[in-house]
Parts: sequence; structure tokens; C-alpha cells
Amino acid sequence: MTAAELADIHAASFVFPRPWSAAEFSTLLASPFSVLVEGNDGFALGRVVAGEAELLTIAVRPEARRNGEGRQILQRLLREAVSRGADCMFLEVAADNTPAIALYESLGFQKTGQRKGYYSGPTGKTDALTYFSIVGPGNSLARKTL
Repeated sequence: MTAAELADIHAASFVFPRPWSAAEFSTLLASPFSVLVEGNDGFALGRVVAGEAELLTIAVRPEARRNGEGRQILQRLLREAVSRGADCMFLEVAADNTPAIALYESLGFQKTGQRKGYYSGPTGKTDALTYFSIVGPGNSLARKTL
């Protein structure tokens, strides 16, 4: 996918927090640490540095949700992160994004923190939740889900 295609899917998927631009995706994709996993109607973008992975964003077009594509994309990103030497993965999610939280927790991510009022939007501020998971081969849950 091109940066413009990623931005298009991101814009269809997010109003809050704001969608990312093609220029922002271009900058992220230029990094040797970035990992992009594409699906039919979505993608996940992460990075792996010094044994740690971070999910930067995951997006699935609204009309294609609830069919398992987000789970498949995230599992592929986890596998790719492990293949690049990651032992753990971090992510951040809006506290009111219950479908994403359910997905992350079903794959073994555990809540590690909360950033009060982190996201600003049209209806006010929303907290960000931080999550962490051991994803390396020593984790039995990682072996099961990957």
C-alpha cells in the first residue's frame, strides 16, 4: 500500500483521534524500524527497536470490521516483530475504543497504565490506556496466539 492508501484507510477508520496524513505515513515508512502488515481492507503499522515492538496504529475499514481481519493483521504484525527480534510489544488505545481493547486483551496484552485526558476531540478529552505483552518465543500465550 502507498502512503496515500494508508491515509485513506486511516481516515475512513478514525475521526478521533485524528486520522494520519499521507505525509505522516511516508515519514514513518521511511524508517528502517517500521513494520507494515497489509490486509484486504486494513493494515497495522508498528516499529521494532532494540528488542521492543510498538503498535503505532491499526486500521480496518468500517464496512469490513467484525470479520477477523484486524485480529489476523495484528497476529501477522506480532509474528513479524518476533522475527525481527522483539521480545515484547507496547501499544496505546483510547479508553473508549472497546472493540480494540477486547482484541488486544484477547491476544494477551495487559493494561499497564492510563494517561488522563490524553486525546482531545469534539466531545472533550479521552484517556489513553497503555498495554504491554511479552511476544517472544518464551511466552506460552505468544506461541498459542501467533
